Amino acid sequence: MRGDYQQLVDEISAALGAPATLEDRDFGLIAFGAHEGDDDLVMDPVRTRSILQRRSTAAVRAWFEAFGIARATTALRIPPDPAAGVFKGRICLPVRHRGIVHGYVWLLDDGHLTDLELGGGGTPPDPRIEQAMESAAGIGALLAAEARAGAELGDLLRALLLSRPGERSSAAAALRDGLRSAPDAPLMVVAVTPWDVPEADQAPLPNLPGLLAACTLPAANASANGSTNGAEAPRPTPSAVPSAPAARRTTPAPPPRATADAPSLAALVRLRSPSSLAAAHTVAEHLLRSPRAGGGLAPSGAGSPTLPVAAGLGTPVRELAGLPTTWHEALAAARAARAEPRLGPVAEWAAIGSYRLLTGLPSAEPDSTVRPLLAPAHSELARTAEVFLDCAGQAGRAAQALGIHRQTLYYRLGRVEKLTGLDLDEGGDRLLLHMALKTARL
Repeated sequence: MRGDYQQLVDEISAALGAPATLEDRDFGLIAFGAHEGDDDLVMDPVRTRSILQRRSTAAVRAWFEAFGIARATTALRIPPDPAAGVFKGRICLPVRHRGIVHGYVWLLDDGHLTDLELGGGGTPPDPRIEQAMESAAGIGALLAAEARAGAELGDLLRALLLSRPGERSSAAAALRDGLRSAPDAPLMVVAVTPWDVPEADQAPLPNLPGLLAACTLPAANASANGSTNGAEAPRPTPSAVPSAPAARRTTPAPPPRATADAPSLAALVRLRSPSSLAAAHTVAEHLLRSPRAGGGLAPSGAGSPTLPVAAGLGTPVRELAGLPTTWHEALAAARAARAEPRLGPVAEWAAIGSYRLLTGLPSAEPDSTVRPLLAPAHSELARTAEVFLDCAGQAGRAAQALGIHRQTLYYRLGRVEKLTGLDLDEGGDRLLLHMALKTARL
């Protein structure tokens, strides 16, 4: 099918005598037409980066969308803007099918297309534009068919990832039929969280090695608090902080609360071998560059920065029925990478350490003892305490990591003890505080 795209793009380039580029609606490169001659001026910086990096940047996308290309139904002209890296004007052909925009064909105009009539306002378009728009419509039909096929596989993948143990075999069989063969190599699920999901959205999968299917899972079903040993997963909930010892608890523990997390993306990837995760890393890094990555969710936390978006990799499996396990691991790794930027932006389940336990805790409000420290007004104290505990209670290391004098460190830790009532010379209190600070950012 990718060859069909190239043929249609070449037809458009030939019809209008201009270099053409085809991008999907997320500005991911699909195909581009060759141009004759060695004139470097034909390649302005924006087009060059699009071809070399296989994607345009978010800033470039926003600049072009400001001209109304997502709503256009006919060809439209976009003027050059050297300040934006757009050295040459362009003609944009919206790629639509049944009223839905699936992508754009871009034609560089060095001036020879200036007098070309694009149509609109009661004026008929130039026959060459009509021919090009017919080719664009053909591209739209192909992209729509690809999107439908990807959506069907995505639905089967989602059904398997959310299936209960008793339903897993049948869900795996359905996905195997959808893939039209049993994968003959190890499989892995890549999680990206959060992920933006426009309503009634369908988009074809990126053309990446090993990427077999992808689906989004709503926040209510995307929690990593699931079983990873084949048992039925509990109802998805956000992570919790541990409860304080009974003797120190002053109020009953509040009931679990819902998470504000956005939906997540699950991508099924075929690997060359269980020890070679290159394909999964490539898919994860590509998806993180998508304009849908991030989901518009603002970072939050208790004293430490978080990543706006991260990806996680689970453990490779051989059987489709094992995908729910690797999905829970992948999402846990992604959540850990968001909470602990040093782990990201792509984290592997095997490398997230204590977060393998913390991401599996059931949800609860922060313990009443620690809750005052989690207030925004005390974010510096929370960060100080977490760095101190990360440094195994070694004051010299902690002070150096924080860039403060040791006496300042002791002063802040004293304030932490007064605020929480915890004794940082006690191992149990240290454990409670450390876990509370880590889970507060999940």
